[in-house]
Amino acid sequence: MASPEALAIKEQLRLLGESVGGELTIEEQRAQLDMALTMMSTHPDGVTWTEVDAGGIPAIWADPDGGSTEHVVMYVHGGGYTIGSASAYRNFTGHLARTVGCRVLNVDYRLAPEHPHPAAVEDSTAAYRWLLDQGFDADRLAISGDSAGGGLTMSTLLKLRDDGIPLPVGGVPISPWVDMEGLGDSMTTRADVDVLIEPVRLKEGAQVFLAGCDARDPLAAPLYGDFTDIPPLLIQVGDEETLLDDSTRLADVAREAGVDVQLDVFPEMQHVFQLFTGNMPEADEAIAQIGAWLRPRLGLGS
Repeated sequence: MASPEALAIKEQLRLLGESVGGELTIEEQRAQLDMALTMMSTHPDGVTWTEVDAGGIPAIWADPDGGSTEHVVMYVHGGGYTIGSASAYRNFTGHLARTVGCRVLNVDYRLAPEHPHPAAVEDSTAAYRWLLDQGFDADRLAISGDSAGGGLTMSTLLKLRDDGIPLPVGGVPISPWVDMEGLGDSMTTRADVDVLIEPVRLKEGAQVFLAGCDARDPLAAPLYGDFTDIPPLLIQVGDEETLLDDSTRLADVAREAGVDVQLDVFPEMQHVFQLFTGNMPEADEAIAQIGAWLRPRLGLGS
């Protein structure tokens, strides 16, 4: 049974889904989402945020008091590749940094329509290469992201592998968007319960992001990638998401390639419910599970 907080937040998400999109300009959509995102997660104590140039890519460090400065989770935000920002994710990445116990680098990659595919994956891989150039060891790095950022987490891993770059110890895609064509059964079976992601809008966003590129390019739609030698994955998704089958199919494809995959489906949860950390017990539990999964892989203990 979903918590009272989750039920109340579901109504807030419905209103957000109605307000972001429609007749608003892209600038208005970005402003609306950024305002909402800053209020979703509570402000975490004991975190310092610092803006940084990550090899030509704007980014924000989240450093938890007493956390490791030698381990990093690189985070790529959601927003359908057209909206969202690192600044709006400060609170959430602060919670993530505290939970894992190390630094989080929150990457502000370029957005469509001004910068369509492959700008996002170019920026995320550039930021990761910058981390290596700064002296961080690959075995002390991980990558995570939500929604479009979850898809970008996967495309970044594929690109790094293809380029022969040392890979991080794991990836944590949260409600990843990995199918630009919206072919999953959940696009229909969850349409009545998902209050945030509409299949029609999703496909329209895919067209903006792709700008004529192949909808099955693995660096845009990682569902079609070759996952050979990709590091372990923790995939989290809500059961009330039209994007549910993006996660289940991604898990299947990765497992078939020999990847160690943990897929956690949260009953009655909406798209990227984790962003309500501090305001929803289910979100707190999901972030705690991410921390428990990442820490031993990063070498931070259990």
